[in-house]
Amino acid sequence: MDGFGGIGAGTDLSRHAHELMSLHNAVIGGSRTSLRPREVVARSWSRSLGAGLAPDGSNPRALLPLDEVERRRQRSSLREVIDDLGAVVAGVGDASQLMMVVTDADGIVLWRNGSSRVRRHADGLGFREGATWTESAVGTNAIGTALTESAPVQLFSGEHFEQSQHPWYCSAAPIHDPRTGQLLGVVDLSGPAMTLHPAVTALVATAARMAESQLWRRQEDRLERLRTASAPAVAGLSGPLLVVDEHGWVAHATGVAGTRRVAAPRIDRAVNVPGLGLCTPEPLGGGWLIRPLGGAERIRMRLDLNDTPSLVVTGGDSTWHSPLTARHAEILLRLHLSGPAGLSVTALSEALYGDAEHAVAVRAELSRLRRALGPVVDSRPYRLSRTVELTVDFGDVETPGDCAFVRSLRVET
Repeated sequence: MDGFGGIGAGTDLSRHAHELMSLHNAVIGGSRTSLRPREVVARSWSRSLGAGLAPDGSNPRALLPLDEVERRRQRSSLREVIDDLGAVVAGVGDASQLMMVVTDADGIVLWRNGSSRVRRHADGLGFREGATWTESAVGTNAIGTALTESAPVQLFSGEHFEQSQHPWYCSAAPIHDPRTGQLLGVVDLSGPAMTLHPAVTALVATAARMAESQLWRRQEDRLERLRTASAPAVAGLSGPLLVVDEHGWVAHATGVAGTRRVAAPRIDRAVNVPGLGLCTPEPLGGGWLIRPLGGAERIRMRLDLNDTPSLVVTGGDSTWHSPLTARHAEILLRLHLSGPAGLSVTALSEALYGDAEHAVAVRAELSRLRRALGPVVDSRPYRLSRTVELTVDFGDVETPGDCAFVRSLRVET
């Protein structure tokens, strides 16, 4: 992966840092050079320059007040695993040389852990609790670039946009909510550039996976509590049914197998369940009871690309409209055009982002799509479910290629 391909074992760190700082001065300064930064760095430098940031580090720093930092901590699901993340740093043999930082999805630094000496140096950069550490605020850095690229990123010395960050390395990985696919924040390990060890890359990736695993373990505990609490209510009911949480994850199933998740229930619309067709959701003490409406098991969907993308869903005698994000409309359109063959995660990454480096972002988008619409997309490869009949309304145009939405994507129709 380009973002995590910076430093290998045996690299002369001092020499490499000197080369990168010379490269930075040439490229950012507009000089001619035969050297080129890594693609992820080049993209980020371009964005930083486009934002009007100064490479000399004079960009203003703003700190949120401590009460706002605490409010964000309490709202963040990452508070449930912050002690586990801290244990990752505590378990490192030479933790005196690094600092762990955890931000929220806005790039706000919420927690720091690790070496007090490194933290003091970070204070001098404004790299502390309450700071906004996005690309738009401080230029190319592992946290901000990981947020922008939706992928893990490691930066070393002169790869940072601001020269004041050149004495540093930083390795960051996004953390997603395993229930929803929503980006929760970023975990980062930073320290003096000359202390970087190749194992830091694996350590950051492990920390992100561990956080998501622990969050899912807590989710399983919540599902078990919902299963227990709902047992008296469903004991006397006949016929197939599901008990699901607010995100559509199945806590209990009767008469239907193989369904782990449905669309997040809403009181004003039906839910499509493979094998059952359209079902009605009913609130049930901290979750939802889902039972069949009856009628056809297939679901008809019309992707409306007129003006704001939306989806018209019909099954049996029920119809409802769902607004779509442009990204979700694009995914459905591309999967429709790909037919039964579908698209691999790599192919979908290239189609959506222009390269193969965004597999994590693709999976997160598909998770959010399933949360909104239910299991309408199969995996490996990604393709529309056999239970779905999708048509596309391109609007009042002579050919699909004339549709403004299609033109904006440069999709072959």
